[in-house]
Amino acid sequence: MITKINKTNWKHLAAGVFSLLATATLTSCNDFIDVTPKGVISEGLAMSQTEEMVTAAYAKLGDDWYTYPFNLWPYGDVSSDDAMKGGSGTTDTNYHPVEVWSTLTASTPDHMDELWYHLYCSVSRCNRALVALAEDANMDEKTKVIREGEVRFLRAHFYFKLVQLWNQVPWIDEEVYKIHSEEQTRNDEFSHDELMQKIVADFKKAYDVLPVSQSQGGRANKIAAAAYLAKCYLTMAWGDGYEANTGVSHINSQYMQEVLKYTAEVQQSRYGYLADFGDIFLPEFKNSEESIFAVQHSDYKDDNTLYGRANWSNMLNGCWQMWSCGWDFHKPTQNLVNAFKTKDGLPMFDDYNKEIAYPINGVPTAQKWDPRLFHTVGMPTFPYKYETEYTMTKDNSRTPNTYGYYASLKEVPQRSKGESFDNPWQAFAMNDYVLRYTDVMLMRAEALVETGALEEARGIINEIRQRAKNSVAKHIAYAADQCEIALYPASYFQSKESARRCLQWERRLEMAMEGGRYFDLRRWGIASQTLNAFFEKEKDMVYDGQTYAQYYKDAHYTPGKNEYFPLPYIQLYYVPGLYTQNKGYN
Repeated sequence: MITKINKTNWKHLAAGVFSLLATATLTSCNDFIDVTPKGVISEGLAMSQTEEMVTAAYAKLGDDWYTYPFNLWPYGDVSSDDAMKGGSGTTDTNYHPVEVWSTLTASTPDHMDELWYHLYCSVSRCNRALVALAEDANMDEKTKVIREGEVRFLRAHFYFKLVQLWNQVPWIDEEVYKIHSEEQTRNDEFSHDELMQKIVADFKKAYDVLPVSQSQGGRANKIAAAAYLAKCYLTMAWGDGYEANTGVSHINSQYMQEVLKYTAEVQQSRYGYLADFGDIFLPEFKNSEESIFAVQHSDYKDDNTLYGRANWSNMLNGCWQMWSCGWDFHKPTQNLVNAFKTKDGLPMFDDYNKEIAYPINGVPTAQKWDPRLFHTVGMPTFPYKYETEYTMTKDNSRTPNTYGYYASLKEVPQRSKGESFDNPWQAFAMNDYVLRYTDVMLMRAEALVETGALEEARGIINEIRQRAKNSVAKHIAYAADQCEIALYPASYFQSKESARRCLQWERRLEMAMEGGRYFDLRRWGIASQTLNAFFEKEKDMVYDGQTYAQYYKDAHYTPGKNEYFPLPYIQLYYVPGLYTQNKGYN
């Protein structure tokens, strides 16, 4: 079991200590309450520092922790068929209900409340920055317009996550902040579509005023806004997320056209495919042409601070006994590994999961694999993140009888590069991609399939597969005799149904372990059929004689309920009667 005193605990502890001190003082000396607090900036002074307020809004992008990770790896991967929670067992952290769904409630995992709270803290910083910008009479008008666009982009980014997780959430904007009506703002005032339209409106305002590029790295620009607009419209195009109202029979063709419009902006921009798939997930390439918008992280050697601006969201996800503090969370499933199987270079759509298979280094067999497997999943006998001096063994799994032997690779640097922080936790200087070029091109291909432009969609998907085919010699030459990947022939794109299957498969392989798989399944309206079939098969997994994942025997996904996560109980308790719980949850 991992125990901690994190930033939230310190906040509560400090509040308790302050309360005790204040009570003691009031009984002995009233003069104390007249003393100006020290070490605290007044709101008036803070609001007068407009650029600093904008910077504070940006700072919240990476101000997260493993119990409230803004990259949503527990909610987008562990909740899906791509990843298991990992760690020392099912009680290590409180994320287990997310991976089995059947025990998910408004109070379990309690981590949901931390995530809700910190996302709304992020929204609050954006609202304060917008008010500061509106009241600043000294800032250059051109700069002010750009900064407002950036802050609206950030607010929409945080709200997208809130709606993505909880569907109906309270819309608290700068107008609510100005009149202090936060505790009178209900979560059912707007429908799902109305909330999404508010998010779109913020992104559109950002798109209209932001420059195509910014002189300072990490700032939002016009292309990032276009990419996010495409993501919003694609989400809306399939329905409201609940399976009864989502899927191919609910597709909104007008929204799909908006996806095509905004992805064309990205396609014609300076962004593009990084030549080697493996380079995308190495820190030295973190702001390459692949990166449209990313949460910026740094090493202490980069910014001359004590620990750097480390990525604390992934702090548990290092491989066991490979890193000084590798806690072995975010473990790929056998189902995901099987999905990388190929026959004649193409996916084994119908047969991929009939038999358990895994490659062994230096022992090629007739079973071949998509090269992206070796960039995504750490496996015993293979070099860890390409470094032969750090070859994985079965000893690099913390609890193989529960979570098997695979490890996640994308969110960690190479072992030789070391951690940014390593005691008692570990943290890395790895950026978190919010939008990368290939992701956006897959959005475009998806819209092309659904609007009938099948050959154009095939062209995009084959470009992505060609990049995967070219991504062997540089990093994974040791697996070259186990890789085989081919481009899709025209016969695979003769119907929407066949093309859709290719697109959805390609998205899984390309974006695996990047925090989005569950949201894809929900968008397509196939979460229940996919996950319940996965639970039934995965509970019988075996690796080299070791059984694991048997806890899935208790897992079940209920459509009409589980599409969204329950509003945290603590939020319902704070202001009784203000919020309506999502349907299906008590």
